[in-house]
This record gives sequence, C-alpha cells and structure tokens, in this order.
Amino acid sequence: MHTFQRTLLALTLAGVAGFAAAGGVTDTEIVVGSHLDLSGPTAAGMPMLRNAMQMRIDEANAAGGVHGRRIRLVVEDNGSQPQQAVRAVQKLIKSDDVFAILNAFGSGPNAATVKAATDAGVVVFAPWAASAIVQRAGGGSPLVFTTVQNYDTTTATGLSWAVKNWGVKRVGVIYQEGPFGDLVRAGVAEAMKAANLTVAAEAAYKVGDIDFSSQVARMKAADVDLILAGTVVRETVGVMAEVKKLGWDVKVLTTLPGRSSIVARLGKEAVEGLYGLGGWQIHDASTKDPGAQKFIAAYKAKFNADPDENAANAYSYTDWFVKCLQAAGRNLSAQSFATACQGVSHEDFTTYSKQSFVKNHVNPEYVAIDVVKGGRWVPVAPAMASAAR
Repeated sequence: MHTFQRTLLALTLAGVAGFAAAGGVTDTEIVVGSHLDLSGPTAAGMPMLRNAMQMRIDEANAAGGVHGRRIRLVVEDNGSQPQQAVRAVQKLIKSDDVFAILNAFGSGPNAATVKAATDAGVVVFAPWAASAIVQRAGGGSPLVFTTVQNYDTTTATGLSWAVKNWGVKRVGVIYQEGPFGDLVRAGVAEAMKAANLTVAAEAAYKVGDIDFSSQVARMKAADVDLILAGTVVRETVGVMAEVKKLGWDVKVLTTLPGRSSIVARLGKEAVEGLYGLGGWQIHDASTKDPGAQKFIAAYKAKFNADPDENAANAYSYTDWFVKCLQAAGRNLSAQSFATACQGVSHEDFTTYSKQSFVKNHVNPEYVAIDVVKGGRWVPVAPAMASAAR
C-alpha cells in the first residue's frame, strides 16, 4: 500500500466513532467473540468451526500470546436467526467488551449485526456469509474484513469455463429466493452475456424447501444440458437426488456453498457425478500437503475427530486474524489493527494462492471446479482467478 493510501486510511479510521479506546484489550488479554449456529439447522457443523478457532488461539497463547497478551474466545448462539444474532452481538459488545467478532456464521445473522458491531468500534473479521451482502450492510466500514469469495464473481468465472469447455448451449438455473440467489443470478447473467447465450429456464426455491421435483422438472422440460444450482448443503443433495430419480443424464454444477465435503458425505450415491465450484482446497486423510497433514494430525489429537474443510477454513481465517494482531503491534486498537491488516498477506494449505485484502475483501478470488467421485471431491478444472469487484 502506498504512503498516501495508508495516510488516507488512517484519517478515515480516525473519524469512526468509538476508536479512542480499544474495547476488549487489557495489558494481559484480547477478548474475541463469535456467534455460531449452535441450536439451529446447521448446528451439527459448528463444532468444527469452534474447535478450529480455539485450536489456533491456543497455539498463539502457548507461544506467549500476541505481544504479551493472551487471546480469550467467547462464543454465543445465533440459531441461524438474525434477531437471535442481534441479541448475541449486543451481549458480546456490552457484557464481554470484545475487541473483534471472528468467524461469525450465517449471511442473515451477519447482515443483521455488522453495523452495530462496527458502530461500537468492533472489528468484524472473516464472517461466514455472502461478502457483498456483509460489506453493504456494514456501510463500507474499514473494520469489516471479508474472506468468502463473492458468489456472483465465482459463479460467472466457473460457469464461463463450463460453457466453453463442455460445449454447453442450454443452461438452466435453480436458485434460492433472496440475496444469495440474486448474487448467483448476477453471475449467471454475466457468463451468459459473455457467451452470447440466454438462460433456457429458471426455477426458484425458498429457504427450508426439501422437495425439488418441480424445479428439476422445469429444467427437464426445457431440455437443458447444464443445471447451475445455486444451492447450499441440503438443497444440493435434494436437486441431485431428483435428477438421479428421473434417470436424467445432465450435468449439475453447484455454486460455491454447495461444494463441500458434507454434501459428498451426506449425499452418498445421490451426489456421485455432481460438479461444484470451490474457492478453497479440500484435504482429507490421504492428502500429501505437509501443512494439511500437520493440521489434520493436530486437530485429531486435540479433539479425537477428523476435521473437514470448515474446520480448516476456520483455522486458516483465525491464523490470518492472529497475524494481523501481531502486525498491529503492542499499541493495539481497532484503528491500528485495520491499518496493519491491509499489509498482511496470507497463504496456507486451504488457499489456491497468496491472498491479501483489497478494499477489505480477499484478493485474488480463485475458483476451481471439482466433481464427486467415490464419495470425495476430485479436481476437474484448475483454480481460475475471478474478476475483482
């Protein structure tokens, strides 16, 4: 970052209310909060996030902390409900006096709480949510650092590759109603325009839907040769199960949230042959990557369980956060953290390349295409850089 840019950022940060004193920072401690879905529809996956965060924090503390301060993690339940998340964040700010909110889970819960957090001078780092939505809800605050690749850019890049390399002519889109679906459709529109094509069919679904027979039937009636599925875990399995039920030989490509080891594990035979867009590397016990091997062994030794990519990502994002704390120096404040973090790059076993923050969002954004084969995701197309936003 140029000197002028650093000066401008410092002046911008200095104007944010609540920056005079660093909440959650004492001579011996840094208090960090998070809110996860501990009781809602995705609760089964939350121990991976919580454990991995705590593991990286324990490592930092065992090494003497950050400039002599130990990190203490406080986790609250958001139940995947925005209003419950609001109460959780109010508690983290007012009762726990947190310095930052780290790895908070859910687009709705994050969108509902990011403004209150930053208005209180609290850093929001690596929210597990649609980054464009969180950045917009945060009003462009310099305290918000997003690490999830944008759904529109990754969809556009991956779909463009599929159209070109698979000879696709008729694309059908199944999407979730709401902001997530809007971003997916924006990416589809960009790819279709570049290929001089139009979408052959669209079908929406609501959050919580479990029957996708009508959506898949619409795709079949339109005789599409590729279904772009803007789906998360359960919805991805549901769409593929319906395709298999019909005995239909059509390619299905799920967007960023649907390409997960949970989908491969839960879907079993139903998701064999499913293609997915991936923004991070997935490793299992067979990996040859030294960094991944070390993480998997340490996690299993500590928690007696095999970590998935959600644990790996939570660990990776927490590691980046710790690096930013270190770069901010002993005189820690939200302002010093935000300024220092602009110059802290990150690369490990989860990433496709070295990353940094540009306009407080991860850059570059990479997306790969994998396919489920034998119950695991196997690479099909190498990681491709998406256009920056």
